[in-house]
Amino acid sequence: MPHTMCNIPCNLESGEQIASLSICVSVISVTEAFASMKQSPREFAMEVALRLQESGYQALWAGGCVRDQLLGTEPRDYDVATNATPEQIRGIFGKKRTLAIGAAFGVITVLGPRSAGNIEVATFRQDAAYSDGRHPDAVRFSTAEMDAQRRDFTINGLFYDPLAERVIDYVGGQQDLQQRIVRAIGRAEERIAEDKLRMLRAVRFAAALDFELEQHTLQTIRDHAQEIHVVSAERIAGELQGMLLHPSRRRAVELLQDSGLLEQVLPATRDWVTDDEQLQTILSRLQRLRQPTLAVALTTLLEPSLDDESSLVDICRELRLPNEVASTGVWMLQAAPVIEDARQLPWSRVQPVLVDPRIDQALQFVAAREPGSSEVSDGLAFCRAQLQRDASELDPPMILTGDELRDHGFCPGPGFATALREMRRAQLDGEISSVEEALQIARQVLDNTD
Repeated sequence: MPHTMCNIPCNLESGEQIASLSICVSVISVTEAFASMKQSPREFAMEVALRLQESGYQALWAGGCVRDQLLGTEPRDYDVATNATPEQIRGIFGKKRTLAIGAAFGVITVLGPRSAGNIEVATFRQDAAYSDGRHPDAVRFSTAEMDAQRRDFTINGLFYDPLAERVIDYVGGQQDLQQRIVRAIGRAEERIAEDKLRMLRAVRFAAALDFELEQHTLQTIRDHAQEIHVVSAERIAGELQGMLLHPSRRRAVELLQDSGLLEQVLPATRDWVTDDEQLQTILSRLQRLRQPTLAVALTTLLEPSLDDESSLVDICRELRLPNEVASTGVWMLQAAPVIEDARQLPWSRVQPVLVDPRIDQALQFVAAREPGSSEVSDGLAFCRAQLQRDASELDPPMILTGDELRDHGFCPGPGFATALREMRRAQLDGEISSVEEALQIARQVLDNTD
């Protein structure tokens, strides 16, 4: 803890000096004591606000953490808004405890303990024009009320003074929370013109919170949906991921379709999204998913759009998604018919699918295609039962490995990999069980190759 000067009158008796010193140290330590404790995000957010207010500045929790708190949900993270400038914020918390990455926009990151994470402290500001439809050309520091007016939706424009324990509402956000409405602050046209990403954010908030999109805000999104392409593919993908991984994914896709955004961010859906029967089928599948990966949710949504597996790869590439999302999606599309017909297929066709690390994703993808939650196809049930077997039974070691085949005098060359595959197939299907039988298959394959 840094040393802090404290003036105590020297004419006090020693006992009084000790008492006064104890009181002084207690006062000095109120805020600094937090640093040595294991803090929750809320406790650290309280400390940050307290430090700013003790230094003579206004300090309020802002945005989503206030919304979530009023909805009875524990916020995942906290943001603080203040009239202190970035330089003043760094002066209070010290340069070693702060990052100035967002200082150009009035944002300083205050580093907290590992248990609490970091908090962004933003100076109240007004934004200049948004020439690129995403970022303000410049900012100037302002008041809390002006800062609220520049935010996106009323439910995100609320402030909360954690020390006074009172909500500060300049935009009618509390009423919209009560009425369960997502409404743009001020004129929806202006808010969306400033930042096109707000169109997708409006859909995500409405779906996740189970709120309605206010009609004028919704109509404005419909009118400007084609302008979403101003936003980078990475940011679009980030919003889509947030929607598809949330339990409200069905509602999110419904709102995307209703607002005209779905065919803009995923053009491949244009061929079927207006077909109500097809749309309802996909929505039902999405609803049946339980904690899916992005690969499962996205492939489920896009399946009617895919002419072939390369189509999925192209879509994932356009969205700048990790290669793993596309490769897993392609593998699931290949694995699905094997799982569905597993009981009728040779074990050598089914077993490689079941021992693949992505099998749980494939099973979930197939289960979502079932016509009803209580109905399970014969193939799906068979695969689930097989997965209960001991690992040594489900995936026994090969009778002969490649190295062992070389030890028996076979040289790598044309047909070598084919011989290994054919030996494994015969082993899994119960046609061979000994080294000699495996070698006989290898000879037959390699002789025919020569």
